[in-house]
Amino acid sequence: MQMENGVDATQLGDVTWRKSRRSNPNGNCVELAGLPDRGVAVRNSRHPSGPALVYTAAEMAAFIQGAKDGDFDDLLDSGA
Repeated sequence: MQMENGVDATQLGDVTWRKSRRSNPNGNCVELAGLPDRGVAVRNSRHPSGPALVYTAAEMAAFIQGAKDGDFDDLLDSGA
């Protein structure tokens, strides 16, 4: 099933996209960009002009804290 979501990443203006140092060198990466309003945009590196999801600073802070706390560990395959 193909699902589209978010805004056109090229419409976000002059933002700097970055990815984790732990990212796969084959291009299967999630990239993030800080936005002028302190929000964060998230996109798939394989589709740089594709859709980007935009989150507020509070939403990203909650997600990052949840990840640090292990709230999403059950989503990963045990071989990951």
